[in-house]
Amino acid sequence: MTKPQILQVGPYPEWDQGPLDQAFTMHRLFAASDKAAFLATVGPQVRAIATRGELGANAAMIAACPLLEVISVYGVGYDAVDLAACRARGIRVTNTPDVLTNDVADLGVAMMLMQARGMLGAERWVRDGSWAAKGLYPLQRKVWGRRAGILGLGRIGQAVATRLAGFGMDIAYGGPRPKDVPWDYIADPVALATRSDFLFVTLAASPATRHTVGRDVIAALGPEGMLINISRASNIDEAALLDALETGALGSAALDVFDGEPALNPRFLALPNVLLQPHHASGTIETRKAMGQLLRDNLTAHFAGQPLRTPVL
Repeated sequence: MTKPQILQVGPYPEWDQGPLDQAFTMHRLFAASDKAAFLATVGPQVRAIATRGELGANAAMIAACPLLEVISVYGVGYDAVDLAACRARGIRVTNTPDVLTNDVADLGVAMMLMQARGMLGAERWVRDGSWAAKGLYPLQRKVWGRRAGILGLGRIGQAVATRLAGFGMDIAYGGPRPKDVPWDYIADPVALATRSDFLFVTLAASPATRHTVGRDVIAALGPEGMLINISRASNIDEAALLDALETGALGSAALDVFDGEPALNPRFLALPNVLLQPHHASGTIETRKAMGQLLRDNLTAHFAGQPLRTPVL
């Protein structure tokens, strides 16, 4: 029986690549020197696209695959997939939620702790001899008992809140509607930022959420506040963020995502008040294996005529 042909947009770990190659005919777009020519050649045979959250599948890619039936996303975010093009042709879309929730929440909270307590600078203070030569490290700020805002209380936002509750923090959240949770609901992002010492961005990205965290929200968070983003870069006005960090209008930031990553704006590299991470919130062996398994399970279910495990569309 002929194996279904799949367009693979980006690389996966070998523990995923091996089973994919065994079950399907994989066409590696990322390895092609002339991607347009490659897509024109293999696109007419492709029945599925396997992609990553940050790579997605745009309208041109979808149009180049007239037999396309399903797009399986490795990641929880699917904002880079042209959903309108998929709806117009009845193409199914899946992602890999839940399996990465706790790792993403862990990293967000860890970034808050590292930045608030100055842990990277403190480690350098020990290594470069400053402790012995200059004495105690400059005092930092406490975390426990302070005010945290969570912008977007989905799976990841709730996991962050649960962790922060363990620090005895005063928690509030924002989003389109209140939920049955023990934390205060504040619909307006500016008002949420105003009452927050730490503002976590855990929004699902969409055109509607683009630049939700703009100059007004950043100004409301203020020179003592910290912004932590473990969602998508598009949720924050990056130019406004850089301006505020450079002038001290915002105290600090901890970021796992950036516009144009991995080629992030070089202004970030000169800032002492921002913690930079390489978009690896889900980057544990256990979670990445679970993500790959779920991606494959969705593809297998589709071609077996079974219900999709985690459909988006």
